[in-house]
Amino acid sequence: MQIAIGLYPEFTSLDAMGPYQVLQHLPHSELVLCAEQTGLLRDDIGLLNIDVRHTFDDVPHPDVLVVPGGYITRSLAVDGNPVVEWIRGAHPTTTWTTSVCTGALLLGAAGVLDGRPATTHWSAYSELASFGAEPTEQRVVIDGKVVTGAGVSAGIDMALTLVAEIAGPIVAQSIQLGIEYDPQPPFDSGAPSKASPEVMQALIESLAR
Repeated sequence: MQIAIGLYPEFTSLDAMGPYQVLQHLPHSELVLCAEQTGLLRDDIGLLNIDVRHTFDDVPHPDVLVVPGGYITRSLAVDGNPVVEWIRGAHPTTTWTTSVCTGALLLGAAGVLDGRPATTHWSAYSELASFGAEPTEQRVVIDGKVVTGAGVSAGIDMALTLVAEIAGPIVAQSIQLGIEYDPQPPFDSGAPSKASPEVMQALIESLAR
């Protein structure tokens, strides 16, 4: 089983590396990082460089397609963009087509989410709906062979859910144990419905800067 994580300049690192850390342990699978071009690819902070060794053309028909998000997806989610066209071409033959965070916007631009329930980062629900998707606040949404994960850290949950679908819950739980994924956050403000007005305002001001 070939698993391809499709990258692009200014992707959010945890969106890709969360699933990468989980899916590399899936038995009988080959994990490939790919992009429009080979070479060093920077994340959205500009400090992490990934050495991409495969192009989209090298992996036209992966069994599992994973697309991370990033702030830039809002401008990449258009016809003709290389990552969108790769998704559009690969999706008909995938076993699973997946996204993390605003990677869902790229799935939407490729026509994958029209009429489907899906999730993304809470700040991008309206953009997701513009592609015909039905946004939901669930952390992971499975609809047929399409699996979408909510914002950033949800990529780990998405990948574990995917492993359970492919190889069963015991394999998924053994991977969870191996990476010691046992979240115990110090605060309960990880969703808009839980965050206080003060926390929300602080985030808005941070994003504005």
